[in-house]
Amino acid sequence: MTGINIDKILDLAPSPAYVVDLGRLRHNLAILDHVQQRSGAKILMAMKAFSMWSVFPLIRKTLLGVCASSPWEARLGREEFGGEVHSFSAAFKESDVVELLQISDHLVFNSFNQLERFRSLWKKSGVSIGLRINPEHSEGHTGIYDPCAPKSRLGIPRAEFEGRSLIGVEGLHFHTLCEQLFEPLERTARAFEEKFGEFLPGMKWLNLGGGHHITREGYDIDGLVKLVRYFKDKYELEVYLEPGEAIAIGTGILVGEVLDIVNNGMDIAILDVSATCHMPDILEMPYRPGIAGGCDPGEKAHTYRLGGPSCLAGDIIGDWSFEQPLKVGDRLAFEDMSHYTMVKTTTFNGIQHPHICTFEPDTEELTVIRSFGYEDFKGRLS
Repeated sequence: MTGINIDKILDLAPSPAYVVDLGRLRHNLAILDHVQQRSGAKILMAMKAFSMWSVFPLIRKTLLGVCASSPWEARLGREEFGGEVHSFSAAFKESDVVELLQISDHLVFNSFNQLERFRSLWKKSGVSIGLRINPEHSEGHTGIYDPCAPKSRLGIPRAEFEGRSLIGVEGLHFHTLCEQLFEPLERTARAFEEKFGEFLPGMKWLNLGGGHHITREGYDIDGLVKLVRYFKDKYELEVYLEPGEAIAIGTGILVGEVLDIVNNGMDIAILDVSATCHMPDILEMPYRPGIAGGCDPGEKAHTYRLGGPSCLAGDIIGDWSFEQPLKVGDRLAFEDMSHYTMVKTTTFNGIQHPHICTFEPDTEELTVIRSFGYEDFKGRLS
């Protein structure tokens, strides 16, 4: 993670702690603003990836609103972000729809069944109604994150549109990507237009979803601008993008501390951070996060397996090697730990939730935004 003063953060931060670098956040927002200005796209923040609302005032200087996956997310977006609020879920309760119609600008249904079931609620609400479609074009590299996998519950296949009424529907939405560059989007958009293009004339908007790593090095910004302009000009509609990770890529680290070192066939360092509690994508996806100063096993002189403090035998973060031996009290910085971390944490085993902090590189000031205690743990239970 270039551009982040990790040594300074390790000196200042408590442990465990998520620390978001405001300089890197501004860097990502500048790229997204460049896309908006050139393409005319409206970019929303996907709250499912990053909901650190203390930095919403900074983000809303650039982005136009949020997309939400539940009434709670939508409410947080309305109260703390402002701007547009777009809501979608695989299925809604009637009470969800009633609440969301009061706080959303767009409401997207995942089936014709739900569209018609709740028509009497939304038809006079003034909220713009959309449908999520399934282009049945898979670009996913990990099955659990592929909305176009066979028998997916997400999005309406083309065959379901036969004989259906689109009265009152103002937009179409698809979300098929995960941590991908432009080329998968281009192929997906081509498949989408081939199958669903006939429904675009007369629509007011098209939402190209999330999963776009727009701020990642190597992303074809020119290609994205051209694609957005193509749909805007050909069909005379607004085009939305709703990245989550792209906003927070490279902005954060998770600070952890070595609690003990044991040996059972290899050296094992037990930390105060946990894969299952604080970095669940390591176990779900799976993936291996970067560590400042950490290398592949055997590459450096001292190799360790890093594990969390929980009772889960599989609470293993992975194996790394280091130039110098680890010792109790050493701090480690897990990289790229802003997105899909804070939003997924648990208090399994009553393990301490990391502090949430910001770091201002211009002044080298670290601010603890929120700390968590026993009452936070107790309050989730009954």
